[in-house]
Amino acid sequence: MNGHHAFISPKARIGRNVTIGEFTIIHDNVIIGDGVTIESHCIIGRPTPLAEGTPLTIGEKSLIRSHSVLYEGSTLGAGLRTGHHVLIREKTVAGLELQLGSFSNLEGQLTIGNHTRTHSNVHLGMGSRIGNFCWFFPYVVLTNDPHPPSDLCIGVTVEDYAAIATMSCVLPGIRVGTRSLVGASSVVNRDVPPETIVVGNPAKVIGPTSNIKHRDGSGESAYPWTKHFHKNYPKDAVAEWMAAHPKVVTKAG
Repeated sequence: MNGHHAFISPKARIGRNVTIGEFTIIHDNVIIGDGVTIESHCIIGRPTPLAEGTPLTIGEKSLIRSHSVLYEGSTLGAGLRTGHHVLIREKTVAGLELQLGSFSNLEGQLTIGNHTRTHSNVHLGMGSRIGNFCWFFPYVVLTNDPHPPSDLCIGVTVEDYAAIATMSCVLPGIRVGTRSLVGASSVVNRDVPPETIVVGNPAKVIGPTSNIKHRDGSGESAYPWTKHFHKNYPKDAVAEWMAAHPKVVTKAG
């Protein structure tokens, strides 16, 4: 374990082959799995009474990039990847291989499934419920206060394989259906049906996602995106996707 010029609490439970960068602070109530890398100037397990005494747990083989702040009270699955300046508040529960772009903000008390990814500057409001293999592009915001400011917190639900494009805002309590697509700069104030495209302010249904053609000249539908985008996903998941969408081979003449 490295950690020159870092502060590492003797109460923290740290696994094998963990690398800790300079000027990082590891607080008491922290459990770090094997093979984790934490870069410089991070705050890990920042104390808060809102955690109610539960530890921050970081799964094995995770990578926390510089200037990130992770509060105590969250459970983060193996293979977490953050960009720089990421904030994860208390009572966040995330599955395997969550990827968070730089300056992304998880406001706590939210759940995230496996293999979900965000680009930079994404804000996931408190109480969000997010499925597996979801995508959030830059400057997406999930809100939770139906008439701000108030003490109400009604989180957004995003189902498996949904994609929310850049600069979109989803209003409190909305459900974004599985394999749906929210177009760029949309304001979503109604539930989005599965496998549907919504676009605009307010967002309106414009048809099924299968209507969008891939711009590779093939003429095939671009959705579901699992037919053609497999970068860094588990082999067993990709095999399942390909079995569900076999290539159709036609004979000339």
